[in-house]
Amino acid sequence: MSKHSHSLSDAPWRARLMSAAAMALLLTACASNKVQTQKMHDAAAYNVQLGLAYMNQGDLERAKDKLDRALTQDPESADVHSARAALYARLGNKDKADAEYRAALRIAPGDPRMVNNYAVYLCQNGRTDEGVKRFLEAARNAMYTTPEAAYTNAGVCLRAANRDEEARTNFMRALQLKPNFAEAQFQLATLQFDHGEYAGARAGIDGFIGTYNATADLLLLGVRVARAQGDRVAAQRYARKLQLDFPGTDQARALAALGSG
Repeated sequence: MSKHSHSLSDAPWRARLMSAAAMALLLTACASNKVQTQKMHDAAAYNVQLGLAYMNQGDLERAKDKLDRALTQDPESADVHSARAALYARLGNKDKADAEYRAALRIAPGDPRMVNNYAVYLCQNGRTDEGVKRFLEAARNAMYTTPEAAYTNAGVCLRAANRDEEARTNFMRALQLKPNFAEAQFQLATLQFDHGEYAGARAGIDGFIGTYNATADLLLLGVRVARAQGDRVAAQRYARKLQLDFPGTDQARALAALGSG
């Protein structure tokens, strides 16, 4: 009897041991899958970096090879699809580029980087209304840490479509959000200069560089504005600061090309 009852009393313990062993196997498998998934994700991210580097070097064939590989490693990565979109745009395949940007947005609809990337593409391809809509979407996204850049990009997009008054509004929005955002001030002053609004452009440039760090772009534009106003002293002052603070830059070379007129 003792032998029989002993085996019966052991049964629940054996079942528990088997259950624990099965659970351990399940946990091990889950952990293993998680590690494998992370490895594939990391490999895809690395291939995206390589693909973008090759793209920047103009080696589009190698770029495509790396980005194709990244897609097989992590097909649900928004970064992979966004990089492939940029490649197809370079290759002139608009349909595939558009499809890849949309795939990135499907995977990461709340990621303002993806929205911004697609907006740039749309503007570059003359789809101004769609592009501006996307930029403004990014600007209003609470996750987007640089809405001033999105407003400025919207303005640049509108200027390319000769919609300067709408562009002006967006540059001003950017400066209201971040008064020390030099690119927005440069774009606004350039627009004013192009419209012959020299006093406004000059006031914007002087106000900015009197409060924040000057940029080479603003100083070169300052030279052009001051010359248009016939203010040679101010033009020389901007030019001297550009030569001293930004020697060897494209703007310093452009200044030399302007001559002393």
